[in-house]
Amino acid sequence: MHQFVNEIMSTDLHTCETSAPLAEAAQMMRDCDVGAVLAMEDGSCCGILTDRDIVVRGLATGGELEMLHVGDLCTTEVATLGPEDSIDRAVEMVRQRGIRRIPVMDHGKPVGMVSIGDLAIDRDPGSALGQISAAPATH
Repeated sequence: MHQFVNEIMSTDLHTCETSAPLAEAAQMMRDCDVGAVLAMEDGSCCGILTDRDIVVRGLATGGELEMLHVGDLCTTEVATLGPEDSIDRAVEMVRQRGIRRIPVMDHGKPVGMVSIGDLAIDRDPGSALGQISAAPATH
C-alpha cells in the first residue's frame, strides 16, 4: 500500500478552456478514454467537467447541447489535493463529498488526478471496484 497521493495519481491530464464548446470536451473524453477534464481559464484551473456533468446537467435538462460551453456545466467548487497529501485524506474526501475524482494541485498548477478507482486498486485490490479499475481497457 502506498502512502501519498503522488504515488497513485494519474499524471495524464486533459484540459479544456471554459470557453470551449461542450462537444469538444466530450470528444476529448471519448478519444482519451477519460471521465473528466479540467476546466481552465487564463492558464489556471477553475473547475472540473465530468462525463456525468454532461449527462445530468446538460443532456437531462433538455438544453441545446451544441450551444453550451465547458464553463456552463463544469463544477467550480473543486475539492483538490496536494501531491504530498496522504491517501487516507483522499479516501476521506471521496467519502465526505461523494466525488469520484480529485485533481492534484502543486503550487496552483494541476499535476495529476486521483480517482475512486485508483484508491480502490491501492486500498482494496480484491474488491469488485479494485478489480474492475485494474483491468485494461477493452476498446
